[in-house]
Amino acid sequence: MVKVEIVEEKEHDSRSPYSSASSSRTSSSVSLSSVGSELDGEESFYERVVALADIIPPTTRQSISDKFRRTTSVVKTTGKVVGNLVWIVTTSALLIGLPLALVLEDEAKIVQQEKEMLAQQQGAQMLAPPGGVYPPGQPPKGVVPPGF
Repeated sequence: MVKVEIVEEKEHDSRSPYSSASSSRTSSSVSLSSVGSELDGEESFYERVVALADIIPPTTRQSISDKFRRTTSVVKTTGKVVGNLVWIVTTSALLIGLPLALVLEDEAKIVQQEKEMLAQQQGAQMLAPPGGVYPPGQPPKGVVPPGF
């Protein structure tokens, strides 16, 4: 709480550069910069910031505090939700996407092998003379695996 007190002009400190005595008004021996420099060494930055809190009215301080608290709450909640979503997406990709990618790769290998075998068969048919290797009257058979 702030206490307001009215100070009479009679009661003044002669050492203060702000006093209203006529001798101090005309005197230039005491400057404001020398008074300010004496206070700089005694007071820390934290003490100055704490002293500023008295300047701001309590309702404004409460409003600022509430807004800061709500903002930090929103940031924490958003961070938690985003983190959970990232976790869900990465684990799903590992559990579903990786096996699917491996199966598709194997399927592509099998298709490629089938294309190569078909190309080999067509190449062998083009190189073989018509009716030269096979007995007459029997059509040529496809590629037969060994042992059959």
